[in-house]
Amino acid sequence: MTKRLSLFVAAAAAGALVLGSARAAAQSQGTTGTSGTPDPAKSAGMGSSAMGGSSAKSADSKFVMDAAKGGMAEVEMGRMAADKASNADVKQFGQKMVDDHSKAIDELKQVATAKGMTLPSAVDPAHKAAMDKMAKLSGAAFDKAYVADMVKDHKKDVADFKKEASSGKDPDVKAFASKTLPTLQEHLKMIQDLNAKMAGRTARSTSGGSK
Repeated sequence: MTKRLSLFVAAAAAGALVLGSARAAAQSQGTTGTSGTPDPAKSAGMGSSAMGGSSAKSADSKFVMDAAKGGMAEVEMGRMAADKASNADVKQFGQKMVDDHSKAIDELKQVATAKGMTLPSAVDPAHKAAMDKMAKLSGAAFDKAYVADMVKDHKKDVADFKKEASSGKDPDVKAFASKTLPTLQEHLKMIQDLNAKMAGRTARSTSGGSK
């Protein structure tokens, strides 16, 4: 009896050891997955530089690309204005566009690089077509066309940056929009004032010529 009892105890101990090993293996698989690699469900959302979910990433990425395209176009058109404009105020505004938007693009590149995004290296076709058309103008006709284009562009810029600053999902992109927005609002006010000033000057000129 004593020998049988000893065998029974030994068998029970062996069974407990096997069961414990099985449980440990199951827990290990639950953590790492069957292939031994981290479970995607456990590691989702990791990475501080990643942009949220797919829809949020799409919206933030689109903003970054659109901001880059618009900024590059305003730099190139600013250079054109600084060179071609006949109005001293238009020339000055054009140079300010070169300075301010070049700085903003440099900051945007840093954000984009951290997100693994590559910004365009040339002006997109739509803006290029507008620039080619404007390049054919000169004197007051150029000044008027450039100012009108800048009023339109900066109204859109302010609206887009306001939206990203208030509802963007990626914190770095949202911070860039918030930081840049006041400069764009300043640009919009400046160009609207310049547009009104030029319109008043034109009206006075027309009125004076009719007398």
